[in-house]
Amino acid sequence: MMLDVDKLNSSYGPAQILFDVRLTVGEGEVVALLGRNGAGKSTTFKSLIGLLPTRNGTIRFMGEDISRLDTHQIARRGLGYVPEDRRVFSDLTVEENLLVGRQPARGGRSAWTPERLYEIFPNLGEMRTRPGGRMSGGEQQMLTISRTLMGNPALVLLDEPSEGLAPKIVEDMAKAILIMKQQGISIVISEQNLHFARLISDRAYIIEKGRTRFSGTIAELDANEDVRNAYLAV
Repeated sequence: MMLDVDKLNSSYGPAQILFDVRLTVGEGEVVALLGRNGAGKSTTFKSLIGLLPTRNGTIRFMGEDISRLDTHQIARRGLGYVPEDRRVFSDLTVEENLLVGRQPARGGRSAWTPERLYEIFPNLGEMRTRPGGRMSGGEQQMLTISRTLMGNPALVLLDEPSEGLAPKIVEDMAKAILIMKQQGISIVISEQNLHFARLISDRAYIIEKGRTRFSGTIAELDANEDVRNAYLAV
């Protein structure tokens, strides 16, 4: 088990957002955290990576309790995070952005390098000297994912990776995530796009108003129209 989350509760000041959220991720598994906008998906990710100080429950990563660790300590243990707003360094080139994220390889895996990442994201290889601020949203998303991989994580949290992207870029993103999975990286994606989640995910959780409403395989979710209509329909 790469990640085991039990009874996670989180708050923004006096407002509690998450209520006893449970989540597990196996090695090399892609898990989708689904839900409407404002359901608590991003808050879950921020809690896992230590960006919300007001949280309780148990978060175990590769067998270690990281529930009380700071964000930099969690990242150094191999938990990567790609935020929804991307946050590239706009004045740095593509290659400089990648080198900023570099950390040592872990667990006997081969280290990620810019050249390996350019094979997954050929567009980046064609613009390695371009400043991050002169890239499209889809290109910035690819760059942010690649920069996170330069940290050689064992598990990556991808917050809304398909949001606002053109269909062709979404397709490329799905292919890249499957390549990451083949490389042994565990992945959790936060998504509103069920079609995108179907393309890449082994299992899914649905969160609504900060509570886990469904847990099962993608096939089980596809077979449960009542759940989809109740928690995913627009």
